[in-house]
Amino acid sequence: MGKKRLDSIKQLDRERLYEPLEAVALLRQLSHARFDETVEVAVRLGVDPRHADQMVRGTVVLPHGTGRSVRVLVFAKGDKAKEAEAAGADHVGADDLVAKIQEGWTDFDVAVATPDMMGAVGKLGRILGPRGLMPNPKTGTVTSEVARAISEIKAGKIEYRTEKAGIVHAPIGKLSFDDTRLVENFRALMDALIKARPSGAKGQYLRGVTISSTMGPGVKVNAHKVAPAE
Repeated sequence: MGKKRLDSIKQLDRERLYEPLEAVALLRQLSHARFDETVEVAVRLGVDPRHADQMVRGTVVLPHGTGRSVRVLVFAKGDKAKEAEAAGADHVGADDLVAKIQEGWTDFDVAVATPDMMGAVGKLGRILGPRGLMPNPKTGTVTSEVARAISEIKAGKIEYRTEKAGIVHAPIGKLSFDDTRLVENFRALMDALIKARPSGAKGQYLRGVTISSTMGPGVKVNAHKVAPAE
Protein backbone atom coordinates (compact mmCIF):
# COMPACT_ATOMS: atom_id res chain seq x y z
CA MET A 1 0.00 0.00 0.00
CA GLY A 2 1.08 3.56 -0.68
CA LYS A 3 1.66 6.07 2.12
CA LYS A 4 -1.45 8.10 1.22
CA ARG A 5 -3.69 5.04 1.30
CA LEU A 6 -2.24 3.96 4.65
CA ASP A 7 -2.86 7.44 6.04
CA SER A 8 -6.46 7.27 4.80
CA ILE A 9 -7.06 3.93 6.50
CA LYS A 10 -5.74 5.32 9.79
CA GLN A 11 -8.44 8.02 9.69
CA LEU A 12 -11.16 5.40 9.29
CA ASP A 13 -12.79 3.63 12.24
CA ARG A 14 -13.09 0.09 10.88
CA GLU A 15 -15.51 -0.98 13.61
CA ARG A 16 -17.93 1.91 13.27
CA LEU A 17 -21.10 1.83 11.19
CA TYR A 18 -21.52 5.28 9.64
CA GLU A 19 -24.75 6.95 8.65
CA PRO A 20 -25.05 7.44 4.85
CA LEU A 21 -24.29 11.18 4.87
CA GLU A 22 -21.31 10.69 7.19
CA ALA A 23 -19.98 7.88 4.99
CA VAL A 24 -20.16 9.97 1.81
CA ALA A 25 -18.47 12.94 3.48
CA LEU A 26 -15.73 10.65 4.80
CA LEU A 27 -15.05 9.25 1.32
CA ARG A 28 -14.28 12.75 0.11
CA GLN A 29 -12.03 13.38 3.11
CA LEU A 30 -10.07 10.18 2.52
CA SER A 31 -9.64 10.67 -1.24
CA HIS A 32 -6.16 11.39 -2.59
CA ALA A 33 -6.63 10.39 -6.23
CA ARG A 34 -5.91 12.86 -9.02
CA PHE A 35 -9.00 11.92 -11.03
CA ASP A 36 -12.74 11.97 -10.43
CA GLU A 37 -13.28 8.64 -8.69
CA THR A 38 -16.39 6.52 -9.08
CA VAL A 39 -18.35 5.90 -5.89
CA GLU A 40 -19.51 2.30 -5.54
CA VAL A 41 -21.76 0.48 -3.09
CA ALA A 42 -21.31 -3.16 -2.09
CA VAL A 43 -24.26 -4.83 -0.35
CA ARG A 44 -24.05 -8.31 1.17
CA LEU A 45 -27.50 -9.88 1.05
CA GLY A 46 -28.93 -12.77 3.01
CA VAL A 47 -29.64 -14.81 -0.11
CA ASP A 48 -28.22 -17.90 -1.79
CA PRO A 49 -27.82 -17.04 -5.51
CA ARG A 50 -27.42 -20.74 -6.32
CA HIS A 51 -31.20 -20.97 -5.99
CA ALA A 52 -33.07 -19.30 -8.84
CA ASP A 53 -35.79 -18.03 -6.50
CA GLN A 54 -33.18 -16.13 -4.46
CA MET A 55 -31.40 -14.37 -7.31
CA VAL A 56 -31.70 -10.59 -6.88
CA ARG A 57 -31.52 -8.80 -10.20
CA GLY A 58 -33.05 -5.65 -11.59
CA THR A 59 -32.53 -2.05 -12.63
CA VAL A 60 -32.92 1.36 -11.04
CA VAL A 61 -32.76 4.86 -12.47
CA LEU A 62 -30.48 6.92 -10.23
CA PRO A 63 -32.05 10.38 -9.72
CA HIS A 64 -28.75 12.13 -10.44
CA GLY A 65 -27.23 9.70 -12.94
CA THR A 66 -23.86 7.99 -12.71
CA GLY A 67 -21.68 10.86 -13.90
CA ARG A 68 -20.43 8.93 -16.89
CA SER A 69 -21.37 9.00 -20.54
CA VAL A 70 -23.03 5.74 -21.60
CA ARG A 71 -22.71 4.45 -25.17
CA VAL A 72 -25.97 2.76 -26.16
CA LEU A 73 -26.26 0.31 -29.04
CA VAL A 74 -29.69 -0.63 -30.40
CA PHE A 75 -30.57 -3.64 -32.53
CA ALA A 76 -33.62 -2.57 -34.51
CA LYS A 77 -35.07 -2.29 -38.01
CA GLY A 78 -37.31 0.11 -39.88
CA ASP A 79 -39.28 2.64 -37.85
CA LYS A 80 -37.82 1.37 -34.57
CA ALA A 81 -34.32 2.03 -35.89
CA LYS A 82 -35.34 5.59 -36.79
CA GLU A 83 -36.90 5.97 -33.32
CA ALA A 84 -33.64 4.83 -31.71
CA GLU A 85 -31.58 7.27 -33.76
CA ALA A 86 -33.91 10.14 -32.86
CA ALA A 87 -33.68 9.19 -29.16
CA GLY A 88 -29.89 9.53 -29.17
CA ALA A 89 -28.61 5.96 -29.54
CA ASP A 90 -24.90 5.86 -30.34
CA HIS A 91 -25.12 2.85 -32.65
CA VAL A 92 -28.20 1.53 -34.46
CA GLY A 93 -28.41 -1.42 -36.81
CA ALA A 94 -29.58 -4.97 -37.36
CA ASP A 95 -27.75 -7.83 -39.08
CA ASP A 96 -24.87 -5.48 -39.91
CA LEU A 97 -24.21 -4.86 -36.19
CA VAL A 98 -24.53 -8.56 -35.41
CA ALA A 99 -21.83 -9.30 -38.01
CA LYS A 100 -19.60 -6.51 -36.70
CA ILE A 101 -19.80 -7.84 -33.13
CA GLN A 102 -19.10 -11.38 -34.34
CA GLU A 103 -15.86 -9.98 -35.74
CA GLY A 104 -14.87 -8.80 -32.25
CA TRP A 105 -16.18 -5.22 -31.98
CA THR A 106 -17.75 -4.34 -28.59
CA ASP A 107 -17.22 -0.58 -28.30
CA PHE A 108 -20.42 0.16 -26.38
CA ASP A 109 -21.69 0.03 -22.79
CA VAL A 110 -25.33 -1.11 -23.06
CA ALA A 111 -27.21 -3.01 -25.76
CA VAL A 112 -30.94 -2.70 -26.39
CA ALA A 113 -32.91 -4.88 -28.82
CA THR A 114 -36.45 -4.99 -30.13
CA PRO A 115 -38.11 -8.41 -29.64
CA ASP A 116 -38.06 -9.22 -33.36
CA MET A 117 -34.25 -8.89 -33.39
CA MET A 118 -33.56 -11.41 -30.62
CA GLY A 119 -33.36 -14.32 -33.04
CA ALA A 120 -30.28 -12.74 -34.63
CA VAL A 121 -28.93 -11.22 -31.40
CA GLY A 122 -29.10 -14.64 -29.72
CA LYS A 123 -26.12 -15.68 -31.86
CA LEU A 124 -24.02 -13.22 -29.86
CA GLY A 125 -24.61 -14.86 -26.47
CA ARG A 126 -21.05 -16.15 -26.11
CA ILE A 127 -19.63 -12.71 -26.87
CA LEU A 128 -22.06 -10.40 -25.08
CA GLY A 129 -23.05 -12.67 -22.18
CA PRO A 130 -19.68 -12.77 -20.35
CA ARG A 131 -19.37 -8.99 -20.76
CA GLY A 132 -22.80 -8.33 -19.29
CA LEU A 133 -23.96 -6.76 -22.56
CA MET A 134 -26.64 -9.23 -23.65
CA PRO A 135 -30.09 -7.62 -23.97
CA ASN A 136 -32.51 -9.06 -21.42
CA PRO A 137 -36.25 -8.45 -20.95
CA LYS A 138 -35.78 -8.57 -17.15
CA THR A 139 -33.63 -5.44 -17.30
CA GLY A 140 -35.77 -3.65 -19.87
CA THR A 141 -33.22 -3.95 -22.66
CA VAL A 142 -35.43 -6.17 -24.83
CA THR A 143 -38.32 -3.85 -25.59
CA SER A 144 -40.40 -2.25 -28.31
CA GLU A 145 -40.21 1.05 -26.42
CA VAL A 146 -36.67 1.80 -27.56
CA ALA A 147 -36.88 5.58 -27.10
CA ARG A 148 -37.90 5.17 -23.48
CA ALA A 149 -35.17 2.59 -22.84
CA ILE A 150 -32.50 4.86 -24.32
CA SER A 151 -33.75 7.85 -22.33
CA GLU A 152 -33.62 5.93 -19.04
CA ILE A 153 -30.17 4.53 -19.72
CA LYS A 154 -28.76 7.93 -20.66
CA ALA A 155 -30.41 9.43 -17.55
CA GLY A 156 -28.62 7.04 -15.20
CA LYS A 157 -30.32 3.65 -15.28
CA ILE A 158 -28.06 0.94 -13.86
CA GLU A 159 -28.39 -2.81 -13.56
CA TYR A 160 -27.67 -4.73 -10.36
CA ARG A 161 -27.43 -8.45 -9.70
CA THR A 162 -26.12 -10.71 -6.98
CA GLU A 163 -22.76 -12.36 -7.47
CA LYS A 164 -21.89 -15.87 -6.31
CA ALA A 165 -21.25 -14.75 -2.72
CA GLY A 166 -24.59 -12.94 -2.50
CA ILE A 167 -23.03 -9.50 -2.93
CA VAL A 168 -24.34 -6.72 -5.16
CA HIS A 169 -21.88 -4.12 -6.50
CA ALA A 170 -23.23 -0.96 -8.13
CA PRO A 171 -21.94 2.55 -8.96
CA ILE A 172 -23.88 5.51 -7.56
CA GLY A 173 -22.01 8.45 -9.07
CA LYS A 174 -18.73 10.33 -8.99
CA LEU A 175 -16.85 11.82 -6.04
CA SER A 176 -17.34 15.24 -7.65
CA PHE A 177 -21.08 14.93 -6.90
CA ASP A 178 -22.13 16.84 -3.80
CA ASP A 179 -23.05 14.83 -0.70
CA THR A 180 -26.80 15.24 -1.19
CA ARG A 181 -26.78 13.85 -4.73
CA LEU A 182 -24.67 10.85 -3.73
CA VAL A 183 -26.90 10.07 -0.75
CA GLU A 184 -30.06 10.33 -2.88
CA ASN A 185 -28.56 7.98 -5.47
CA PHE A 186 -27.51 5.64 -2.65
CA ARG A 187 -31.02 5.59 -1.21
CA ALA A 188 -32.54 4.94 -4.65
CA LEU A 189 -30.33 1.86 -5.02
CA MET A 190 -31.07 0.62 -1.51
CA ASP A 191 -34.83 1.11 -1.98
CA ALA A 192 -34.66 -0.94 -5.18
CA LEU A 193 -32.75 -3.76 -3.46
CA ILE A 194 -35.19 -3.85 -0.55
CA LYS A 195 -38.18 -3.99 -2.92
CA ALA A 196 -36.46 -6.80 -4.85
CA ARG A 197 -36.15 -9.02 -1.76
CA PRO A 198 -37.08 -12.54 -2.90
CA SER A 199 -39.73 -14.45 -0.97
CA GLY A 200 -37.25 -17.29 -0.48
CA ALA A 201 -34.83 -15.09 1.51
CA LYS A 202 -35.08 -15.90 5.21
CA GLY A 203 -33.68 -14.05 8.21
CA GLN A 204 -31.70 -10.84 7.95
CA TYR A 205 -31.72 -9.57 4.36
CA LEU A 206 -29.21 -6.69 4.50
CA ARG A 207 -26.10 -8.32 6.02
CA GLY A 208 -23.64 -5.53 5.31
CA VAL A 209 -23.37 -2.28 3.34
CA THR A 210 -20.09 -0.70 2.33
CA ILE A 211 -19.44 2.41 0.26
CA SER A 212 -16.10 3.21 -1.37
CA SER A 213 -14.41 5.30 -4.05
CA THR A 214 -12.20 3.84 -6.78
CA MET A 215 -8.94 4.30 -4.88
CA GLY A 216 -10.24 4.73 -1.34
CA PRO A 217 -10.96 2.33 1.53
CA GLY A 218 -14.43 0.92 2.14
CA VAL A 219 -16.63 2.69 4.69
CA LYS A 220 -19.24 0.58 6.47
CA VAL A 221 -22.77 2.00 6.49
CA ASN A 222 -25.37 1.34 9.16
CA ALA A 223 -27.93 -0.84 7.33
CA HIS A 224 -30.60 0.07 9.90
CA LYS A 225 -30.46 3.63 8.56
CA VAL A 226 -31.38 2.50 5.05
CA ALA A 227 -33.97 -0.18 5.69
CA PRO A 228 -37.04 -0.81 7.87
CA ALA A 229 -36.62 -3.06 10.88
CA GLU A 230 -36.57 -6.76 9.98
